[in-house]
Amino acid sequence: MEFAEFVAARASALYRYGYVLTGNAEDAADLVQEALLRLGDAWPRIRRRDDPEGYVRTTMARLHISAWRRLRRERLVAQVPEKPYVEDGFDGDAELWQELKGLPPKQRAVLVLRYYEGLPDQEIAELLGISRGTVRSQAARALDKLRVRVAELETGRVR
Repeated sequence: MEFAEFVAARASALYRYGYVLTGNAEDAADLVQEALLRLGDAWPRIRRRDDPEGYVRTTMARLHISAWRRLRRERLVAQVPEKPYVEDGFDGDAELWQELKGLPPKQRAVLVLRYYEGLPDQEIAELLGISRGTVRSQAARALDKLRVRVAELETGRVR
């Protein structure tokens, strides 16, 4: 089966699946479109595995989860504030990113992928080419270093 034939045969079923995931027609259409674009790029490889629909459905689910995570981080308010929101004792992301820069590259990557991107340990391990245990140990070491640094900043004993 060729890509165009697959799309013609399965597009409506994929749209229904997207609607179940998102709950509205516009987001479902966007989800199907993005997943099919990705399938088109990977078609020669996926066609040989004889499971293009599984690939598309998995892609759609992951795209939806990623979008949901981004939206979950947003704080919707009735009026746009005159000044940006800043938590007590913390001057926003600038300080956090500055502290992250002080970590070794692998530890920094693990923390960003885990807490900022929301990826599970297995995906982080695959992306970085390390084991899940190494992901956990690097995250623990990085968090320990950040705790020490925050304690130093709070007590005024900055190195």
